[in-house]
Amino acid sequence: MGLPARRRPTSGAALPKLARMTSVRKGQAPAPVTRSTFHERFMQSFYDPAFAAEAEAIARLETLAWEAYKEGRKAPRTHKAGAGFQDPSYDLSDEWRETSDKLKAAQARWSEKATPSRVLLVNGSPRNDGTCPGEISKTWRLTKIARETLEDAGIRTDVLDLSLLTSGYDLHIHPCKGCVSTAMPLCHWPCSCYPNHADRQVGDWMGDIYERWVSAHGVILLTPVHWYQAASPLKLMIDRLVCADGGNPDPTSTHGKKPEEAKAIEQKGWDYPKHLAGRTYGVVVHGDVAGTEGVRRALCDWLDWMGLIDAGTQARLDRLIGYYEPYATSHDALDSDKDVQEEVRNVARAVARAVEELRAGRLSQPDARLKPPRPK
Repeated sequence: MGLPARRRPTSGAALPKLARMTSVRKGQAPAPVTRSTFHERFMQSFYDPAFAAEAEAIARLETLAWEAYKEGRKAPRTHKAGAGFQDPSYDLSDEWRETSDKLKAAQARWSEKATPSRVLLVNGSPRNDGTCPGEISKTWRLTKIARETLEDAGIRTDVLDLSLLTSGYDLHIHPCKGCVSTAMPLCHWPCSCYPNHADRQVGDWMGDIYERWVSAHGVILLTPVHWYQAASPLKLMIDRLVCADGGNPDPTSTHGKKPEEAKAIEQKGWDYPKHLAGRTYGVVVHGDVAGTEGVRRALCDWLDWMGLIDAGTQARLDRLIGYYEPYATSHDALDSDKDVQEEVRNVARAVARAVEELRAGRLSQPDARLKPPRPK
């Protein structure tokens, strides 16, 4: 199905040189998996001998799953989009609509003066004592310090513990598929890439996480350094938040994932809406040898780009804890480092004050009304 008439591009010859329709490049994706490969992968979930008693039932389920895979039933439950969408007749995913409605409601509450101030604390470490490491992380302890400080200031807190990805049952943040690099309007807000029931890409946590970001007046990211980078759970979430920076709130405008339509829309002009702009932030990065400064800078640059407002110099912290000391005694090093504990409290205090000023209309954004000549 093509674009509706009011957004249909004219022929390439009639468009300005820079706006001529570009081609969609193909040829990378492999062929669908064979029936035997599908069987091997499907049965991985039933390796435990306890499942053997239900072998016939599992075989029936496998047949149903194979049919869904062959037919590509990504969103098996849909309804017509209806009023408010560019194409009301498009079969819109029930799951996507539910998430979208939650985000709209959360944004409405966020805007109301009567809504209590809320700060989202994101613990980015994958370590906790409920899985293989057998011990809590230093990041978790720093998160608790920040939480206590915020609550003492009368701020409600929401702790997003990303270590649950390593210890929670069938909980996932699936990787970003890079739709934005094909064309920004192909990247929907909220993300419509998941769940994909045909490929069994389910259990995606981001539907909940998007709502928690939208509900927050302030955000504090806390992460260890892993190989000069933010920890992998945090990076997974960051990549999936790309749809908050320029994402398309109307999947019917691209009829799902049709790259030709998305390219045409972007080439005609796209405003790259910043869906999380106007919130304030702080960052805490810690390591034991090196890399803290680079990770802190990268996180702050990302949040700045998203339209969030930093809460001041003391809200952007990077520190080494237990410099070149054994991993085994790293919690002891944190125990003795009273200064870094107080610096984390200052991050929280700065964000608390910034939230107060933000909601009172006093938080200064000197460049807030400047229009960028190259939005993206």
